[in-house]
Amino acid sequence: MKITPLHSWDVTPKEAAEIQRNLSRTLDLRDGLRLDNIRTVAGVDNAYSGRGRAAIAYAVVVILSFPTLEVIETRAQVQPVTFPYVPGLLSFREGPAVVAAFEQVENRPDVILFDAQGIAHPRRFGAAAHLGLVLGLPSIGCAKSRLIGEYAEPGDTFGDRSPLCIDGEAVGAAVRTRPGHTPLFVSPGNRVSIETAIAITLACCRDGRFMPEPTRLADRLAATTKRDGTIGFGAR
Repeated sequence: MKITPLHSWDVTPKEAAEIQRNLSRTLDLRDGLRLDNIRTVAGVDNAYSGRGRAAIAYAVVVILSFPTLEVIETRAQVQPVTFPYVPGLLSFREGPAVVAAFEQVENRPDVILFDAQGIAHPRRFGAAAHLGLVLGLPSIGCAKSRLIGEYAEPGDTFGDRSPLCIDGEAVGAAVRTRPGHTPLFVSPGNRVSIETAIAITLACCRDGRFMPEPTRLADRLAATTKRDGTIGFGAR
């Protein structure tokens, strides 16, 4: 994929927060796709080793067919981390490696699922929103924990959900993907509505697992890449 940079990644935390505030105004949360037109989905996750200036990022992109969820391509990028860990600025830590991994991708996905926040973020610009905008693709945040917002516990049946709100405004939902487990926090990133983000996420869940298949596989492959240093996945 060819990706046009929107800004430099070599910034201070203060500059990063200002970039978030400015770019958040450019998000389009109208639906840029319909469920029945989706043919491919991507999952993204990162693993890390080391600390401080010795930290290394292992970014993985998994492309799957939809709705069958068969893996058709996997890519990875291993590189030094250049931005410190700062809550709310995760995209600046993960972004350079994720973008580099997508530059290797041959099968452009219709939508990307991130193990991160979308607009359920203090500046309405979590990593799923930021990187979806940078990559120019519809994107969804599928976070295992809540960063911000209030919600009521959803019912315990698969697909039950309750609004996740910031100051009374719905920014996502707490979604039950696995009965008896904590909810998954789903929020739109870019070019997708809350309801469509939920529908796509649920359609990507398999076998009673908590995480949708694209991000579950990306998480597993990121851990494997970190452990073995293997990055030669490629297209299938």
